Amino acid sequence: PASSVSGLYFGHPDARYFAVGKIGRDQIEDYAARKQMTIEAVERWLAPNLDYDPVAQTAVDAAG
Repeated sequence: PASSVSGLYFGHPDARYFAVGKIGRDQIEDYAARKQMTIEAVERWLAPNLDYDPVAQTAVDAAG
């Protein structure tokens, strides 16, 4: 095939899934700086994972 996926999976009765929390504005700013991207671009890419509304945050930032 053009591509394939393989893996080795181990099961254990005490194994648990965990969830990753939402991303805050400070994390977005840090990530954007490290990736040399605009905050707006990072917010677009990570929109489903944001812990804030980017439109409302932009209005707050503009107000001062």
